[in-house]
Amino acid sequence: MSRLIIVSNRVAPISEGGPAAGGLAIGVYDALKETGGMWFGWSGDTQSGPIEPIKLEERGPVTFATIALSRRDYEQYYRGFSNAVLWPTFHYRCDLAHFERQEFDGYRRVNRWLADQLVPLIRPDDVIWVHDYHLIPFAEALRARHVANRIGFFLHIPFPPAQLLLTVPPHEELMRALCCFDLVGFQTEGDLRAFVDYIEHEAHGQVERRIDARVCSVRAYDRTLRAGAYPIGIYPDEIAQLAAVGESASYVRNLKATLHERQLIMAVDRLDYSKGLVERFRAFEKLLEATPARRNKVSFVQIAPPTRADMNAYQDIRLQLEAEAGRINGRFAELDWAPIRYIHRQYERQVLAALFRISDVGYVTPLRDGMNLVAKEYVSAQDPDDPGVLVLSRFAGAAQELHGALIVNPADLAGMADALDRALSMPLVERRQRHADMMTQLRENNVSVWRDHFLGDLRLPAPATG
Repeated sequence: MSRLIIVSNRVAPISEGGPAAGGLAIGVYDALKETGGMWFGWSGDTQSGPIEPIKLEERGPVTFATIALSRRDYEQYYRGFSNAVLWPTFHYRCDLAHFERQEFDGYRRVNRWLADQLVPLIRPDDVIWVHDYHLIPFAEALRARHVANRIGFFLHIPFPPAQLLLTVPPHEELMRALCCFDLVGFQTEGDLRAFVDYIEHEAHGQVERRIDARVCSVRAYDRTLRAGAYPIGIYPDEIAQLAAVGESASYVRNLKATLHERQLIMAVDRLDYSKGLVERFRAFEKLLEATPARRNKVSFVQIAPPTRADMNAYQDIRLQLEAEAGRINGRFAELDWAPIRYIHRQYERQVLAALFRISDVGYVTPLRDGMNLVAKEYVSAQDPDDPGVLVLSRFAGAAQELHGALIVNPADLAGMADALDRALSMPLVERRQRHADMMTQLRENNVSVWRDHFLGDLRLPAPATG
């Protein structure tokens, strides 16, 4: 079988039992370590002088190929266009987007430069799988360098409706570049529909989709490609094992001891304005307002590791969240109880799995999210004999699959409070049934299925150009 080359903005320093990584890193590494191949991308380092050559590191069946960025490239490509324009716009927050033409030029320049670094490493039969919004122009850059390999793209974050995408000044250049891939994959059918809508109504392209097909054929910008929805999965039984082993660890016993038999609501998110953290805190406050009997009977733990700490929007959300936690605790806390424990640090994956397992409620309420693997990991970590309940935003891609969750709208604080109350009171029989249904779904659509479906479709012959 041909070798697989994964290309992503960041090659995460993943190690078994190391710090918990994001959804892209977990999904990509779990997919790659089964098949073997190469993972290429930015090392996470920035250098002020000449950039050192690519560093190659063999780790089992995977070769990690990493390279640093210059400070200028980091500012324009990563901090600038990728995260000051694409991230907020694709998460429906175009009010937070800040476009500068020179940053878009830097975005394209870095994609071309990264393509230059990869080309010498490519073999004729390699299959190249590019990931996420940082690298939309990557296939266009490879094609300009006469790379004829099959090249696929998977977007881990939401794809916005056409009217939002139009707020990005170079939207047509982005979409033209996106159509240089052979296959473009999205998390949900809704994301795929948004892409198709743009192609048909803004690019004046053609889309054909058979009812029995997983993908559609797209003709736009003088290119023919495929597009489809491929919801990313996890290995649920692996998470369950981690959780069961970690349940007896000292940190879990210590947390249990400090709870004093109180029920536990657990949430884990990167510190990001798309995650709905402030709304989540305020909904918990409404629960305590509306149901005084819950006071001193339930604790809410929010773990929010830092991310993009050098960007103003992220500094603002951290300050706002700290203020909300302090205000709510000041209002309801007692000498022996603080309603909210807000923790701004990172924990290892098995620690989080064990914490999920002992909690009564998983609280996952993003304002907008491509998939949200935390929701899937929470379900997987549960004790099937006494599982917790997942409260999940309808705007997470996972809501399309996890029908056993209590689905909420994060704009409705009272509705979220009601869902928390219901989750905390749910009978054991109902909890078991909901959990079993979701575990069936997670096993049927694990990360191997995601990988195999995408790569199987990528390896298909190019669609007819009729």
